[in-house]
Amino acid sequence: MSAVEEENGFWLYDLKVETVVGDRTAVCRHVEGESFSVHGELLVFDKGHRVSMYALAALLPLLPAKQRATAENDWMSTDAEIACPDPHCGGRFRITRGDKRWFSHGETTGLPGQRETPYWQKEEAGSDD
Repeated sequence: MSAVEEENGFWLYDLKVETVVGDRTAVCRHVEGESFSVHGELLVFDKGHRVSMYALAALLPLLPAKQRATAENDWMSTDAEIACPDPHCGGRFRITRGDKRWFSHGETTGLPGQRETPYWQKEEAGSDD
């Protein structure tokens, strides 16, 4: 990738958010191993996998920060588990980083004069579905 391309875009990690239940009882609907992925701005659920909207509300503010590169000892780099927001629940959500994706500024912006074909329309045009 050229330096010009690097200046006009950014890298984001793909994320996997997986339900884990430890030594405390999960009082909310948390099923060990259910998960979803984050690809850019998209939440991608496997068929039949679910997550509580209250738990999701607690997770959402952390996901964009987890997608970005951070210093090795930043807590966002080292801490991977988020507790269910119900203080009586033992459910947790493990966030792991996967591959990195490059996004062009023009494919993701809404700024007039800087817009290109949105990345999701390019993906749809390139798919054989």
